[in-house]
Amino acid sequence: MKTSIELKIYNWLFVENSEFCLKKLIFGLSFFLFALAGASFPESFPEVRSVNPEIEIKKVFGEETSGGKYKHPASITQLENGDLYLAYYGGSGEYEDDTKVFGARLPKGEEKWIGPFVIADTPWRGEGNPVVWQGPDGILWLFYVVRYGDTWCTSRIHFKISKDNGETWSDSAVLTFEPGMMVRCKPLLLPGRRILLPAYRETGDDPEFTAPDTCSVFFIFDMNAKKWTQSNYVHSRLGNLQPSVVMLSDTHLLAYCRRGGGYDPIPDGFVVKTESFDGGKTWTDGVDTKFVNPNSAVDLLRLRNGHLLLFYNDSPAERSPLSIAISTDNGNTWNIKRDLVRGKDAYAYPYAIELQDGKIALVFTSHERTQINLAIFEEEKLFNWKE
Repeated sequence: MKTSIELKIYNWLFVENSEFCLKKLIFGLSFFLFALAGASFPESFPEVRSVNPEIEIKKVFGEETSGGKYKHPASITQLENGDLYLAYYGGSGEYEDDTKVFGARLPKGEEKWIGPFVIADTPWRGEGNPVVWQGPDGILWLFYVVRYGDTWCTSRIHFKISKDNGETWSDSAVLTFEPGMMVRCKPLLLPGRRILLPAYRETGDDPEFTAPDTCSVFFIFDMNAKKWTQSNYVHSRLGNLQPSVVMLSDTHLLAYCRRGGGYDPIPDGFVVKTESFDGGKTWTDGVDTKFVNPNSAVDLLRLRNGHLLLFYNDSPAERSPLSIAISTDNGNTWNIKRDLVRGKDAYAYPYAIELQDGKIALVFTSHERTQINLAIFEEEKLFNWKE
């Protein structure tokens, strides 16, 4: 039962001033919709498109693909039969124990990928960066990281091989038991049936910072002797990791590395360079290049025509844009630079190979490490197009 005062208020608001009440309702609803539009919701990411309209970028796998939301980073190789084989690790998050290594195949001439399938999974441990690569004798190698603790500084490098183009895999073996050892970039075939695997040792036990003694290192596998040897550690001013290596001659090797440190922008954060003059056995100390680096992975590729391509994020702070620099004189000068992708996203961990037909295949991740992208293009698209 309403009191007399309540009845008067009710009558004034809803009977005598119904028009006023309606206006208040409309105003309140409008204010709510305006606030809703300006609220801070997760930003939707734009479709990944190349700055160059002649280069098509295709989505391979995304958040909706089974195996977990997280998919990062990816590596790719071309098999002897022309198929493409892709590997990445995925799960519910970077540091979760449910992460596994997945493999997928794109048959030659087809548009649809087969997979992904789990190809490495260690019980109660999380997997990390996979590197897939086909070497001599048709052997398909899978190098990957297994985390033995809470951070990557506890990792070891494991590997498997396949003799049937990835249809089946061997048991897992451990390459090195030293804590903090990881891989990220493609191997290199050296003269004398030797395989050079770029690796690195991460230190600091901090997920947001790599210590200055984080360093690159290289393993060489003699296929005749079935024996691994290890190079010296490459040290540098801020630390360096994830080396990507090319062969300039039988004895002269060149590697570009991601810088160490944190993820905040710094005025002196650059890609690090190291060289070997004895076929990968020993390496020089790392020195800064002119390429800025926001503590993000880079990739170095030498084409059959001798040109070097450096894939990197040309920003001191962001993993955007994803850019490509070209050298036609063994890295002495880099006179051509093109942005491949720009946008409000992180276009990260580029991994590039040259295909049998001479085209370049590049994979990288986006959408907060939930989407894997693939671009296949001719080098001339980089030379002939300018904004």
